[in-house]
Amino acid sequence: MRRRGLVVSLVAVVAITLIVFGATLGAGWAPKLGLDLAGGSEVVYKPTHAISGGELNTTIDIIRNRVDASGASGATVGSQGGNVVVQFPGINNPQHLINLIKTTAQLYFRPVLCGAPSYTAPAKGTPPPPPTLPDCGQYATTASSLAVNTSTQAPANNIPANPAFAPYKSNTGSNDDPNQTVVLSTDPQAGAQQYPRFVLGASQLKGNAIHSASAVFDTQQNKWAVSYTLTSSGSPAWDKVAQENFHQYVAIDLDGLVESAPLIQPGQAAFSSFQGQGEISGSFTEATAKNLALELNYGALPVPLKILDQNTVTPSLGKSSLKAGLLAGIGGLLLVLIYTILYYRVLGVVVFSGLVVTAGLLWGIVSALGHSGLNLTLDLAGITGVIVSVGITVDSYIVYFERLKDEARAGRSVRTSVDRSFRGAFRTVLAADLVSLVAAVVLYLFAVGDVRGFAFFLGLSTLLDLLTTFFYTRPLVIMLGRSAWITEARVFGVARGLAIGSETAA
Repeated sequence: MRRRGLVVSLVAVVAITLIVFGATLGAGWAPKLGLDLAGGSEVVYKPTHAISGGELNTTIDIIRNRVDASGASGATVGSQGGNVVVQFPGINNPQHLINLIKTTAQLYFRPVLCGAPSYTAPAKGTPPPPPTLPDCGQYATTASSLAVNTSTQAPANNIPANPAFAPYKSNTGSNDDPNQTVVLSTDPQAGAQQYPRFVLGASQLKGNAIHSASAVFDTQQNKWAVSYTLTSSGSPAWDKVAQENFHQYVAIDLDGLVESAPLIQPGQAAFSSFQGQGEISGSFTEATAKNLALELNYGALPVPLKILDQNTVTPSLGKSSLKAGLLAGIGGLLLVLIYTILYYRVLGVVVFSGLVVTAGLLWGIVSALGHSGLNLTLDLAGITGVIVSVGITVDSYIVYFERLKDEARAGRSVRTSVDRSFRGAFRTVLAADLVSLVAAVVLYLFAVGDVRGFAFFLGLSTLLDLLTTFFYTRPLVIMLGRSAWITEARVFGVARGLAIGSETAA
C-alpha cells in the first residue's frame, strides 16, 4: 500500500478523534451517569390490571414524554416484567415527577349546575344525607340567573353556593363518573375559584378533543392561561358544548378536581364559533399552567398505575461505585499496557495509542448520545461492557502481532510481513468481533434492565475496535515496519518485539 494512503488514513482517524473529543468538551458535555453511579431514585410502577404489550409501550412513551417535557435530565423509562421502571439519576426527591407520572390525566368538560360550600360532616346524632344529590334550585348557575354583563365580562348576579351540598363528600378521581352528576373540589394548586366546590353535570366532551396546548401569559389580563387547539373532530364538538352553555360556567375536570370553570364568551352578546382554538383561564401560576398544558399534550395513560417499589441511591454510594469501577478498569488497562510494551516493545506503544484513540471516540459518542433524543446514560453495567471490550481490542492487536511474528520467522522481512500478515489476521479479528457484535445485539434486543446497558456498550466498543484496527492500527504498523530505524532499534525496535534477528528484520 502506498505511503500516501497510509498517512491519509492515519491522519484522518486522529483528526476525527480530536474533533469529536474536542467538540464534546467544548460543548461542556460528558457521559451522563446512570442511577448506580450518580445516585438518585428508581420507581417501579405496576398497572392496576393486565394490559397488552402495545398498551404497555404506549404507557412508556407517554411517561417518557412527560418526564422529558418536565426538564428532568437523564431520566430513563423502560419496562421489566410487565412493570414500568423509571430512573431519576441525580434526583433524590422526585416526588413531583412521581405524581406527574402516575396521574391518569382524565379530562372532562362539564357544565356547572351550581356552587357548593366546603364539606361539613353531619353533627353527631343526625342522620347522614340521602344518597341522591339535591337539586340546585334557586342557586342554579344558568345563563338567565347569572345575567352576564358583556361590558364587564362578568355575571351581574353573584349566586352563592348551595348550602344543601355541605354534608356531601366530594367525588374523587376514582369515582368521578363522567355520566353522573358529581360534587368536585377545586384544585388547590390552580388558585382561587368561584366556589370551594362545584356541582357538575355529566361530561359533554373529553380531553382527547384537544390537539395541543401550551402555557401562555395573557398580557391583557396580566395572568397565566393555557392556550389550546382542538382536533378536526373536537372543534365542532366543542362549539356544540359552548353553544349549549353560552354565558354559563363550564368546568375543566381533571382527575376529579376542577382546574378552572370559565364563562363561555362573556364579552360577546351572541355565540360564535371558536374556530378550533380556545383558552383555559383561571388563577394559574406559571408552574400550574405549564403542568396543565403538559398533561393535556401527552394525554391519558391507558391504565392507572400504582407504585410497586421505590428505591433511593445516595450520591455517596454512587460515587463509590464509580470509583470502584474506574479503578478496576484503569488497573486492568495498566497491567495490559505494561505487558504488551515489555513483550512487543514499540508495537506495545501502538496498542496504547490505539486504545487512546478508541477511548476518545467512545467518550465523544457516548457524551453526544447522552444529550440526544436517546438520552443514553453510563452505568456500572456499561462500564463492565467497556472493560470487556478492552480485552477484545487487545486480542485484535495480539492476533495481528503474532501473525506478523510467524511471517517474519518464516524468513520474510518485517517490511514485507507487516502488510501480508494483516490480511490474514484481519479475517480472524473480523470473525471474533462479529461474534461479539451478534451477542451484543441479541442481548440488547431480548434482555432487560442493566443487561441492555452492558450489551450496548460492548457492541459500540467492539464496532469501534473494528474501525480503529483497519484504519489506524494497520497503517501505523505498516509505516513502522517500513522504517529501518524503528525496526532495527536495539531495545524497543519492531524486530526486538517480534523476537527475530536483525538479518530477518533487514
